[in-house]
Amino acid sequence: MHGEQDAQAFDASHLDVDFDLPRPVDEMAFPDIYVGLDIDLLAPGDGIVTDRHHASADRYEADDPQNQIAGQISPFTLSGWLRHGCERVVQTAGATACHPGESNADYMLEDVYDRDLDSGYHEKGSCVDGDGDAGCVVHDLFGGFGNRAGRVIRRPIRFSPIRRQVDVTKGEAEAHYRQLNTQVRSRNAADEGQPLRQATRDVVGNLVGTWRLTLRELKPEYVGLLVEAIDYLDAHSDEYAMQLGGARNFGAGIVDAEVVNPLYSDAELRRVYNRAQDATSGMGTKDEVWREQCRAEFVRALQARTAARDGDVSVPGGESV
Repeated sequence: MHGEQDAQAFDASHLDVDFDLPRPVDEMAFPDIYVGLDIDLLAPGDGIVTDRHHASADRYEADDPQNQIAGQISPFTLSGWLRHGCERVVQTAGATACHPGESNADYMLEDVYDRDLDSGYHEKGSCVDGDGDAGCVVHDLFGGFGNRAGRVIRRPIRFSPIRRQVDVTKGEAEAHYRQLNTQVRSRNAADEGQPLRQATRDVVGNLVGTWRLTLRELKPEYVGLLVEAIDYLDAHSDEYAMQLGGARNFGAGIVDAEVVNPLYSDAELRRVYNRAQDATSGMGTKDEVWREQCRAEFVRALQARTAARDGDVSVPGGESV
């Protein structure tokens, strides 16, 4: 399958529920999880690294549509978006999420941290008891400085405007890079529209592909939280706080997202993004198995993990939140 590691079994020994998958783990994509993304426009500020070595400095025109520019989208921008979705899922269930910042951080404004704690967070790391406990599931997945690494590896998305150079099984996407220049002009009639400054923004448009996440450990609640978070982000994609990157007032960052069925083989995963091919009947059967059997087991594991720490709480699906 997709993962480069040896096949493992999910560890559910710490949960108070039985965990039973209808398919063996070695028939699934794990430890990899592929998030399918469809984004009309993404403007993540300095979160784009481009490859321009093919064009000499005196011939390169940044806004020339003939430029075949490839590059990468930073995982830092993507990670914050994903974590926000995970926090909302946990908070909607009635639990608190681990705050991403230290309580004594130099950037802290007066009372801001305390107000965060009153709105669905607990202090970063306060959920770890010091006896090897990983903490709450958000802390466990994303980790923190001075502590062990997060249990999910978030890779950058490599993009290219040339479809044949995109491999979705490696977490790549087809997309088109442009550098936009906007003149900010004076509104004073006496200035006759004199330019005051030039604003330059790097953007990626028409992005279609996958974001590859890899679990360092196979625990079912990790998968449960990630699939619920992606469903939440997709269902709330047009809400300002749930959009990805900057320029949100300009319609950028509205993302259609889904977890690609982990039962798919590499060939089936590529078929999802091949416009010349439809899904096979076998893929349809796998969709049904994932939707009606596998997904529910992972979400039940998340419910058990969350309830064990925060009481009797439930974690609803993305569409019903």
